[in-house]
Amino acid sequence: MKPVRFVGSTRDDLAAFPVAVRARAGHELFMVQVGRDPENWKPMSSVGPGTCEIRVRDPSGAYRVIYVAKFVDAVYVLHAFQKKTQKTARADLDLAMQRYRIARELAEGVKHG
Repeated sequence: MKPVRFVGSTRDDLAAFPVAVRARAGHELFMVQVGRDPENWKPMSSVGPGTCEIRVRDPSGAYRVIYVAKFVDAVYVLHAFQKKTQKTARADLDLAMQRYRIARELAEGVKHG
């Protein structure tokens, strides 16, 4: 089972989700850790190769967890946020892309270190 590594503030962001959403997102991340697909997800190749988005809907709104599992050493959680509009905001995509670069550097450091 791959460990989960949180990039930037994602651990705190995920912890701020409502309890039921946090539990669902945690279960979905566990599925990714053991090599399975989450229940509700989609690829997010615009963020970076191998990046996916877990989608959780709750009476309080729509929540997203963007992660990448293609690196050998870990599942990297890049961004966790509540979605406010139909289309993912540019700022959310930009932040996920920035954190993807950090995750790639971390993964390569482990591989070459």
